[in-house]
Formats: sequence, structure tokens, C-alpha cells
Amino acid sequence: MTSSDQSPSHNVFVYGSFQEPSIVSLILECNPAIVSAQLHGFHVYRLKGRLHACISPSEDGLINGKILTGLTDGQLENLDMIEGDEYVRKTVDVVLTENSEKMKVETYVWANKDDPDMYGEWDFKEWKRLHMEKFIEAANKFMEWKKNPDGKSREEFEKFVHEDPLVT
Repeated sequence: MTSSDQSPSHNVFVYGSFQEPSIVSLILECNPAIVSAQLHGFHVYRLKGRLHACISPSEDGLINGKILTGLTDGQLENLDMIEGDEYVRKTVDVVLTENSEKMKVETYVWANKDDPDMYGEWDFKEWKRLHMEKFIEAANKFMEWKKNPDGKSREEFEKFVHEDPLVT
């Protein structure tokens, strides 16, 4: 048995593309139990030129998302790697949608709270319709890179999570 098999489990609140089970399955290489929850005191933003969302503290903010439950250290490492250093993993309190129970979980907060590229509100349904296919392609490339970096840096992967320029 490996150490990751014996590790304590982690619960992670997700609010963007990781609400999509096919993305979770690809990155975590499993299908964890998923629970609906709300995170108070944060807002989910769009990021100019990116296929993914970010969150930042906001006094009146409320985010509907999901909790990925029972993750191993190795699975958490996969999330850390794909989120990169633009996000900071923090412990937050969420409220379970089903029974209003409070729960401490980890989530990924955008590191630069004053980033001028943050704007508006990220919309999951719109993302699924417009960007999910490209994001899945990027996630596949990330997993290939993780298994065999072949001298390529993480920056090589990052170019895949940028939106195509809008045609005007």
C-alpha cells in the first residue's frame, strides 16, 4: 500500500470547471463523491482571456458549488498542480445545500485579489456550452504532461487554458 492510500482524506470546494464530473474524473483519475454546497463571503469571477474561473473575497458574495469528498494526498496534489501558483489553497467554511450543515473544506482562491483581469460573474452553463470541450482537451494535455513532462515546463500546459481571441 502506498502512502497516498493511507493518507487522511481531503474535502475540496470547487466552483468552476471542476463542478463538471468528466473534468474531475480526468484530473483525479477517479469519481469522488460530490456534495452541493455554498461558500459565503466570496465571489466567482471570469478571467479575461482564460477558460477557467477564480474566486476572491467579497463581503456580500455567495457561491454555489460542489465539494469533492475523500480525496487522497495524491489527488490533492493533482489539483494543486493544475491550479498552479496563481491560486492559493485555503481552508474555508461552507454550508451543505442538503441540510445546512457547516463544514470546513479547502478551496482555491485567486492569489492576486486586485487582478485587473477579474471581472463580472462566471457562469457554469455558459462555460459548458462554450468552453468545456477545449478545457477537456487542455486537461488531457495536462495529464499527459504530468505523466511525461519530457523537458516541458508547466507554462507549456498553461497556453491551453487560454481562450481563443474573440472574433469581432
